[in-house]
Amino acid sequence: MAWNTNLRWRLPLSCLLLQAALVVLFGVFVRYSPDADAHWIEEKGSGNVSSDLDNEFYYRYPSFQDVHVMIFVGFGFLMTFLQRYGYSSVGFNFLLAAFGIQWALLMQGWLHSYHDGYIFVGVENLINADFCVGSVCVAFGALLGKVSPLQLLIMTLFQVTLFSVNEFILLSLLKVKDAGGSMTIHTFGAYFGLTVTWILYRPNLYQSKERQSAVYHSDLFAMIGTLFLWMYWPSFNSAVSNHGDAQHRAAINTYCSLAACVLTAVALSSALHKKGKLDMVHIQNATLAGGVAVGTAAEMMLMPYGSLIVGFICGIVSTLGFVYLTPFLESRLRIQDTCGIHNLHGIPGVIGGIVGAVTAACANVHTYGQEGLAHAFDFEVDDANWSASMQGSFQAAGIFVSLAMALVGGILVGIILKLPIWGQPADENCFDDTIYWEVPEDEKNEVSRPEDPTLKPSEP
Repeated sequence: MAWNTNLRWRLPLSCLLLQAALVVLFGVFVRYSPDADAHWIEEKGSGNVSSDLDNEFYYRYPSFQDVHVMIFVGFGFLMTFLQRYGYSSVGFNFLLAAFGIQWALLMQGWLHSYHDGYIFVGVENLINADFCVGSVCVAFGALLGKVSPLQLLIMTLFQVTLFSVNEFILLSLLKVKDAGGSMTIHTFGAYFGLTVTWILYRPNLYQSKERQSAVYHSDLFAMIGTLFLWMYWPSFNSAVSNHGDAQHRAAINTYCSLAACVLTAVALSSALHKKGKLDMVHIQNATLAGGVAVGTAAEMMLMPYGSLIVGFICGIVSTLGFVYLTPFLESRLRIQDTCGIHNLHGIPGVIGGIVGAVTAACANVHTYGQEGLAHAFDFEVDDANWSASMQGSFQAAGIFVSLAMALVGGILVGIILKLPIWGQPADENCFDDTIYWEVPEDEKNEVSRPEDPTLKPSEP
């Protein structure tokens, strides 16, 4: 049976049905938060609010803007390195993110903001929805070039649901601190995506190998995504921290970690090349690992030198991963990781969880102050049940919960996506925009091969 990638009815119907369902659910459940509601003026008039600038919008919206740009521009352009897959990299990222933020507002709302039968949405909900979609964008990186837009919509539906449950377990039940999402966003997203791509293993993907490489201009476009992510990552890690010192500290820690990561990534990239040259893949990706790894401990008293150490280590580990681990995963474990998310998000995410657990376990009154310690870890000053070692243990448990949710969820979703009904491309037609996009005539000089899996080309 030939592969059918014609999505003329399947994709439009799926998009329209999903959006119609979202409209109904928003109509039933979603309302404005008090800070966005017209009644806020009455609160201001009663004297409880001194000015319009006290509205939550003015505290959170600058961070929301930065995070929003990271999701739609940063992640989108980071994946444009494939020479013939630029439309799909940016366009499919746009599609899954637009759907994902709506579904995330509902899922996270039901678990975190549901009161009196309604979900009350404010600007902080928008940031958290972007965080959730960030995890989906991470997973997309492992599947890039090998799935249809319909598969991505289905994956987003399930992953947002699993992300929200995992986030609820960590933040609400275990009381884990994870400001920048090293565990909830990066670890979960990376190992979920790796598990899905493992289930969707393509034995004849070598037939598309010539399109899995970059050209000069595609690498340059991808570097635009890197720079947007690198510049805005301090906002990402501090966006939902408590106003004041915690948010300030998270930005500083992330800033320092990212800076150190660049130098060690460049150093390792040059050292590992026999002629001392730099590899653009390392510069595009490994330079961001410091932002991932400092996420959990971002708002803790990690100290600037501690942040530099985290970035120093992650620049090395991530670059080594791209050189040695990615080929090993593909050849030995059948994990075809297109973007190398294991090296940028997976390993640094786990490192970030460990750094957060150790930093929390070392927290003390001398470093934080009595009130500062209680404020940083959200407990009452006179709460005898809280201890730093217990907080550290819960932080460590969060790593394993995220991994378990990612692996189990990835297997189940991978099995669903493996069904031959989603319009996925054949192995010989992966990494090619012409399968799902109308492209300019001068880009059609390389004709796609017939999508017939019965063709059995000889092994290379």
